[in-house]
Amino acid sequence: MRKITAFLLTVTVLLLASCKSKQQAILAEKRATKPKTTAQIIQGHYTNKKDFKTLYIRAGVRYSDKNTSQKLSADIRIKKDEKILVSLKFLGITMAKGLITPEGVSYYEKLNNTYFQGNYAMLSRWLGADLDYNKVQNLILGKALYNLNEGNYKSGIKDDLYVLGDTTGGITKLFMFEGGNFLLKKEVIAQGGMDARSLDIQYPSHSQYPNAVLPAAIKVMAEQNDKVTIDIEYNTVTFDEDFSFPYSVPVGFEQIFLD
Repeated sequence: MRKITAFLLTVTVLLLASCKSKQQAILAEKRATKPKTTAQIIQGHYTNKKDFKTLYIRAGVRYSDKNTSQKLSADIRIKKDEKILVSLKFLGITMAKGLITPEGVSYYEKLNNTYFQGNYAMLSRWLGADLDYNKVQNLILGKALYNLNEGNYKSGIKDDLYVLGDTTGGITKLFMFEGGNFLLKKEVIAQGGMDARSLDIQYPSHSQYPNAVLPAAIKVMAEQNDKVTIDIEYNTVTFDEDFSFPYSVPVGFEQIFLD
């Protein structure tokens, strides 16, 4: 149970992405029809600006693996380029909190009265991708996980989506975009061999806000020895509010060290 709770919290901290307001309509998306060059697809994707200082998000989360399935609610506070605070609740009661910054990740959970503080190595191993704060923030905003200008990507069209693909060093990276605004629909990071693992992230829909176009929902499938699925449905989002980031490990909690 300890490792399940830890995994749930840390993955949710990293991948709680996007926001869906009851007042916002889902953005209409278009099929990819005419071929585009790699440079055109990359430029189109990065044209989608994310103009905000803070985000406050309320979301519903469903987590499942071969042993358990859980439904939670989440409050997420984001200060762009600086920190993300996530509070996970069950029946309105805060069960865990996590804080992620460029320096590392910290969280505590009340079920076992434990806390963790460390770098991104653990999360990178769990999710099968080399993570840092910028990559986490990209996931939250619906941007490609990796800097597309630094890869050797080939372009094409598949399933009515524009595709960028690259295989370097035994790692396959695949990014798929809709044809209207080059919004990210799916990305897959996969590694073969004895340490085979894969991370599949899907953005079923997006919402238009005055400050940004953001995902309305996200589905994450991480597979290494076991398969983990996280479905996230976002209820409300507020931009540029002045709020605090209250986080401190309760007295008496035991520090844990995860492999």
